[in-house]
Amino acid sequence: MRKTLWKASLFGLFLMGLSSGITVHAQSDPTGKKSITNTYAITNATVHTSPGMEGKKASILIKNGVILGVGENLSIPAEAQIIEGDSLHAYAGFIDAASRGGITKPEDPERPKDFVYSSPPDEIAGITPWRSAVDQFDIESSQVNDLRKAGFTLAHILPDGGMIAGKGALVLFGEKESTNVLKENTSLSANLNGARGMYPGTTVGVMAKFRDVYQNTKLTKDRMALFASANGITRPEINPTFMAMSEVVDSAIPVFFEVEDDLEARRAISLQKELGFQLVLYGLEEYESIIDLLKESGAGVILKLQIPDDKAIKNQKEDVSESVKAQYQRVKEAYDKTIAQAGKLAAAGVPFSFSTIGAKANDSMKALQTMIEAGLSEKDALAALTTNAANALGIGRMAGTIENGKLANLVLSTGPIFDSESQIKHVVVDGKIFDYEVKAKKKNGNGETASAEVTGNWDYTSETPAGSSGGTISIQKNGNGYEGTITYDDPSGSGKATSSLSEISVSGSSLSFAFEVNAGGMSISVDVSGDVSGNTMDGSMNIAQFGSFPISATRNPN
Repeated sequence: MRKTLWKASLFGLFLMGLSSGITVHAQSDPTGKKSITNTYAITNATVHTSPGMEGKKASILIKNGVILGVGENLSIPAEAQIIEGDSLHAYAGFIDAASRGGITKPEDPERPKDFVYSSPPDEIAGITPWRSAVDQFDIESSQVNDLRKAGFTLAHILPDGGMIAGKGALVLFGEKESTNVLKENTSLSANLNGARGMYPGTTVGVMAKFRDVYQNTKLTKDRMALFASANGITRPEINPTFMAMSEVVDSAIPVFFEVEDDLEARRAISLQKELGFQLVLYGLEEYESIIDLLKESGAGVILKLQIPDDKAIKNQKEDVSESVKAQYQRVKEAYDKTIAQAGKLAAAGVPFSFSTIGAKANDSMKALQTMIEAGLSEKDALAALTTNAANALGIGRMAGTIENGKLANLVLSTGPIFDSESQIKHVVVDGKIFDYEVKAKKKNGNGETASAEVTGNWDYTSETPAGSSGGTISIQKNGNGYEGTITYDDPSGSGKATSSLSEISVSGSSLSFAFEVNAGGMSISVDVSGDVSGNTMDGSMNIAQFGSFPISATRNPN
């Protein structure tokens, strides 16, 4: 099946590793291709130095990826490139506390001939703590560009894989000529997902296996210490799993446990209490019922930066029976309860940050604005994006606020960052300026921001390492929502195939949707997001497990 997928140009699979064994603090350049001038001055901007601080007019001086000055009367060097910030608001660059931006899933290993389903090798069972997210990271991925465009400048990337996927790393979303690696081996990534068709295949089995790996690592460490200090001791067997787990057992790094709801969070916390490792929970979506437990446990908390789809609410009809109205009300109450959770967590005094895993980058600000409308303060929202994340990741001395000596990671917007009218115009990463087009938002008859017109037939092309491919995207209105189809190159090589679109969302100029591809009996999820301008669209196509690729489309008037 893999060879078939490789031949289909739409789904050309590749893995580009970015390896580095060093820690860099600002603009390491192994290629010598960086810009000659690395001095910039952002003048007369409204600078918000930290969450809760009122914005004040000031200039920011940057050199070699570091902030050298923040104030009204800075001495600007002659060689500095000037960015006029008179109409702009400056914030510290956002931090993605748990990210898979730019991460490509590695190939599954082949099963040995003597494979035993009840006792598979660690790698086949998804136990690979020795893997590093850096080896799966591609700075040129369109996912990275999408996140950077949304204001994210630094990320704690986690490897993709099984129940113990490997070690996380801190990276900058900077230019491709830089190593962009701040620190490796920052965490161990784990989850409660079982292996398919082998042990551990259930949540209970995963918990038992995690417990077994952890305890065996402790025993191996004790035996190694005894062997090193006494004669006549049998040499202990050492394998990559136990060696890589040693940092967790020694509490040198935390375990980042991916959980979705309150039950999974309770299970991860119970493991932590039993074994004693440092715990950070990420990906939380349903957590209101365990806010007190989260506070009591002391575990780090990272919320999924996403809100539920509200189409079911928008599409509710007026002329319905009382029973249907009651159902509508239950759906509305569940939605309101979910979007209010973050505000309640902040009110309880639990510091949290955000993860974009499983979320769409271009919907980030919409999600934050919705949480703020539901009770989350702007101060707490900004803290979750900046200072909370920096402190949780141990990089508060270099990131999270706009101060002298910190990394030059900044977001420059056309207005207050959470204002629905504001747009991000510049993002500064490691001292490198990334510019984004700002467009006037159209208004409807009620004075509200109008959404782009997306209906019609769109001819699209997608570029992958295997070449260019394309097809047609058809979108039509359906009540207050949309429906549609997409054609694509059939992975079996037999011409074009068609799939229905789901999760079609239009917000301002942003369009996003998903669809499923059948490849050799396996269903592959594809998420598309882009920016619509008149009859053109540019964006990215994220193929589950395989990476993200650019896509462009033109509306066909015929």
